[in-house]
Amino acid sequence: MKINIQKVTGFVPEEAIYAHKAEALGYVKALHEKTGKGSDFLGWVQLPSSVSENELTAIEDIAAFYRQNSVELVVVTGIGGSYLGAKATLEALSDNFWQMKSSERPKIIFAGQNISEDYLYELLDLLDTHHYGIVVISKSGTTTEPAVAFRLLKAHLEKKIGKAKAKDYIVAVTDAKRGALRTLAVQEGYRTFVIPDDVGGRYSVLTPVGLLPISIAGFDIRQLIKGAADMQKATSPGVAFDDNPAAIYAATRFELYMAGKTTEILASYHPKLLYITEWWKQLYGESEGKENRGIFPAGVTLTADLHSMGQYIQEGLRNLFETVISVDRTAHKLRIPADPANLDTLNFLSEKRIDEVNKMAELGTMLAHVDGGVPNIRIEIPAINEYNLGSLFYFFEIACGISGYLLGVNPFDQPGVEAYKKNMFALLDKPGYEEESKTIKAKL
Repeated sequence: MKINIQKVTGFVPEEAIYAHKAEALGYVKALHEKTGKGSDFLGWVQLPSSVSENELTAIEDIAAFYRQNSVELVVVTGIGGSYLGAKATLEALSDNFWQMKSSERPKIIFAGQNISEDYLYELLDLLDTHHYGIVVISKSGTTTEPAVAFRLLKAHLEKKIGKAKAKDYIVAVTDAKRGALRTLAVQEGYRTFVIPDDVGGRYSVLTPVGLLPISIAGFDIRQLIKGAADMQKATSPGVAFDDNPAAIYAATRFELYMAGKTTEILASYHPKLLYITEWWKQLYGESEGKENRGIFPAGVTLTADLHSMGQYIQEGLRNLFETVISVDRTAHKLRIPADPANLDTLNFLSEKRIDEVNKMAELGTMLAHVDGGVPNIRIEIPAINEYNLGSLFYFFEIACGISGYLLGVNPFDQPGVEAYKKNMFALLDKPGYEEESKTIKAKL
């Protein structure tokens, strides 16, 4: 993986970025030594190099169990970090049309990421006619969205195949010792995996939270971990600033923020990376957006969004900068045929590969956006595969920690997330919220 900031230095001087060198490297050390804000939630920093063989084997055994028992679907139930990392990886690695094609491995579908009645009704309707399993992911077991979904799914599966058999097809990923889901798993006899106490949800893709669904879907979690472990080395204390892509990224975006560029757009030219953007939005939004500070994370998939958001990026409010994930190699090759009539006037593209056209669109767009006043950071990965995704996940995670510290916030808490929950519980008359219920209903 490479990072290129050449199209930033026309907006902020390179020496201004390098002025943050010592501070950024100090924060790399603080993350590894657990001396900064939120130090209780830094278990992810050393995670890639410490995942045990026993845990990987246990995860692969669950994947084999579902496959050997002809399970067609596995419903992964979780929200936020308990959902987005796995979803991002599966979307990136899967065939674009996987839902329409048969597979020897279970297909992963998701629940608990919304409270849509139609979504859940239609999900249960689908499951009526399929052999399925459930992976429920929650540290507490009481988060409303996944808890509601799991209550429905558990009842449905037990009715469908019987309670005694259902327990073999339910796996819980939860706290090691406490919480409602841990209690239920012990009572029911579910197989379990642990969410480490010192790893927050949005940093948990390289724990069983992400690894289990990814393995069930048939992808190589060992290569994912290897990519992350190599990036851990490449961004560790002692690596020079010029050679540390995470430190460069964090310092560059911080200097852009100080120059008034308060919105970052993560762009890619591959639709498979859409949910990488969604994962990144949660990581940076929850980590930085507090104390009335932080860069607003947005995302586009190009070239599609050039025909929607492209106008705003080109000529809208100039508080934007853009980070582009550029992919060197595609998995397949396809050339554009010649057409004797040439009514679309595209014969000048005859025999060119589709990816060549896509890359020229990428370069042309970068130049247009820079000319339009949008600084451009370029992150280059060789290909979309497990190794490079693991590298990319860890890169963004460690850079996020540095960025949060540069902003002066704790990048590992999320106090604002609780605000909607308190209001929702009060409106639903949850026991213990009587006073809050009176107050909020008076507001309405």
